[in-house]
Amino acid sequence: MYINDVIFECYQDTTFDQVERSINQYLDALRYQGQILGREFPIAIKDGYFQLRLVTPEPNSLHGSFLSPQGKKAIEGLKQAGLLSPKIKLVGEDLNSQASADTQPPWQILYTTYVHTCSPLRSGLDLSPIPLYQIPTIANGSQKQAIKWQEDWEACDQLQMNGSILEHGALHEISSTDSQLFRRGYDLAKRIEYLTKVPTYYYLYRVGGGSLAQEQARTCPRCQQDWRLPEPELDIFDFKCEPCRLVSNLSWDFKK
Repeated sequence: MYINDVIFECYQDTTFDQVERSINQYLDALRYQGQILGREFPIAIKDGYFQLRLVTPEPNSLHGSFLSPQGKKAIEGLKQAGLLSPKIKLVGEDLNSQASADTQPPWQILYTTYVHTCSPLRSGLDLSPIPLYQIPTIANGSQKQAIKWQEDWEACDQLQMNGSILEHGALHEISSTDSQLFRRGYDLAKRIEYLTKVPTYYYLYRVGGGSLAQEQARTCPRCQQDWRLPEPELDIFDFKCEPCRLVSNLSWDFKK
């Protein structure tokens, strides 16, 4: 990931309300296209300009060619609010983050956890994140569906990890093929595969279980066929069903 400084300069008289609204609309468009990562973007008020720092998947993620229709409209909104087009300065690579995928993988996974802020689409080669703006638009001119699914999955993961409230309901959403979150994500994975022509799998979280032997004997929850791998892939996935496009782990209760 990369760190960028972004500056918005005023070219005419304006108001804080206009500036705040137009900049936030621009940031929302970038976020729902996968061009920036995270949710909170503090804006510093300077003498005649406004400045913020953003994290992006790649050095050129903020290039105008990646903008969604909403992003292009937001650029016009900045001008109407009395702001020039944003000036972008690449600060450098983020030391504490994972590098984005640099090649098209033979297969990919819809995968996230509550500690991740990167793209939920991952390479099957090394689990590196694939920037969402690099794939065809999923729906309605942006990648918002994927971002919203990711937010919901991570919220459920956080609840089940905390184990204090709504744990069982949250766990059901991320580990069961009968859940609403699964249906949304599974349909999303199929849509991404159709658009990219790359086999796209959905990650099904697994914890609990009666014993290690029972876990190892688990079959695919959709087709009930054997799906256990001879060796784990990417140190996480112990099960993989090619026809159903599902991957899963040996229960974390028994996984070494």
